[in-house]
Amino acid sequence: MSIRHGLLALLERGPRYGSQLRTEFESRTGSTWPLNVGQVYTTLSRLERDSLVVQDGEDDQGHALYSITDGGRTELRNWFETPVDRSSPPRDELAIKLAMAVGAPGVDIRAVIQSQRHHTVRAMQDYTRLKAQALADVPGNRDEVAWLLVLEQLIFQAEAEARWLDHCESRLVRLAEAAATDPEPEARTANHTQARTPARPRTRR
Repeated sequence: MSIRHGLLALLERGPRYGSQLRTEFESRTGSTWPLNVGQVYTTLSRLERDSLVVQDGEDDQGHALYSITDGGRTELRNWFETPVDRSSPPRDELAIKLAMAVGAPGVDIRAVIQSQRHHTVRAMQDYTRLKAQALADVPGNRDEVAWLLVLEQLIFQAEAEARWLDHCESRLVRLAEAAATDPEPEARTANHTQARTPARPRTRR
C-alpha cells in the first residue's frame, strides 16, 4: 500500500495538516488500512526531503500545513499511469502457512484449510453486508464512492481466496488418493531392481 502516493493525492486537493490527512485517508478507504499520525508525519518528512511537498504556513489553529509541489504532481501522475507491479507479489501469509503445513509433522492441513475457509467466508459476508449498507443510499460524494470500490475489491479478494482454498483441498484429496493406490516405496524398489537385473546365462553341459 502506498501511503506516500495516497497523501500526495489528498494534498493535490489543497494544503492539509497531518491529522487532517490521516482522517481523510481513512475516510476515503473506509478505515480498511488505518494510519497513525506518526506514520503520516514520517511520510510527510520524506516527501519534503524529496521536494514533493513543502510546508506552507499554518492554519488558524496553528497546524503546520503541507502543499504538493510540481514535482509531487508529476510523481502522482506517474503513479496513476503506471500499472501496479505484479511480477514481485507481496508475501502472502496464508500461502506461506499452507506451503509450510504440507508434510509438517502433526499438522492436519485440511483442518487448517477448513478453519481459514470459515474465517474467509465470514469476512466476505461482513463485507457484503457493508456494501448493502453503502448502497442503501446512492453514494453522494467521492469518499463514499471510493469506500464502495474498496469494499468491492475486498469482496472479490475474499471470493477468490475461498475458491483457492477449495482448490487446495481438492488437490490434497487427489494426492492422498494417488498415494493410497501407489505401491509402497520398498515394493517399487524391489520391482525396479528385479527388472534391471540381467538373467543368468545358461551353462552348457
